[in-house]
Amino acid sequence: MSVSDFMTKNLIVAQPEMKIFDAVDLMKKNNIHRLPVVEKEHLVGLITEGTIQSAMPSKATSLSVYEVNYLLNKTTVADVMVKKVQTIKPEASLEDGIYQMRQNHIGVLPVVDSNEQLVGIITNNDIFDAFLKITGYNDGGTRIQLRIPEDHKGILANITKLLADSDFSILTVVVNRKELETIIELQIESRETLKIEQVLKEAGYDVFEAVLLSKKS
Repeated sequence: MSVSDFMTKNLIVAQPEMKIFDAVDLMKKNNIHRLPVVEKEHLVGLITEGTIQSAMPSKATSLSVYEVNYLLNKTTVADVMVKKVQTIKPEASLEDGIYQMRQNHIGVLPVVDSNEQLVGIITNNDIFDAFLKITGYNDGGTRIQLRIPEDHKGILANITKLLADSDFSILTVVVNRKELETIIELQIESRETLKIEQVLKEAGYDVFEAVLLSKKS
């Protein structure tokens, strides 16, 4: 899974010479919280609600309302944008993107190609959407959780063969290795929850959860 699989490609961007008020209107109109700043298709900065807020005069300022409005009308995106922006390549793994966000305590990464041109943006919301897709949350079917006290080579192959022989199709597999046991979570493209549970239990597997999931629109 790469960043390009989940990044937003239809970008809304700002230009350095854009007035702050126009940038705010653009964010509100599109219900977004940050704008990449682009000049000749190259990323030159990033502006967010936070950077704009910090640029606004404090309520305790001695300036009059007219002076504040004059100041803000003169302020451009280039005046307040973040210029040292963390970026990522489209071919980078999704895990690399998550790690980079976590390490730098940020919620967005502009995506630039080998020519340093902006081709997308990936945010923490895109990461959440990716997780839901990877785990099959929207697909419905049956979710089964197996407790494996002693993990060993070939166990996934055995489980998938058992289900295939019983004519069940697996949508997703998630393996969670804990200190004392391994949890295998399977999402299966079938609503025959009881039958799936029976097949696995008869084969000796410890099924501790079997849930029928509704398909999300």
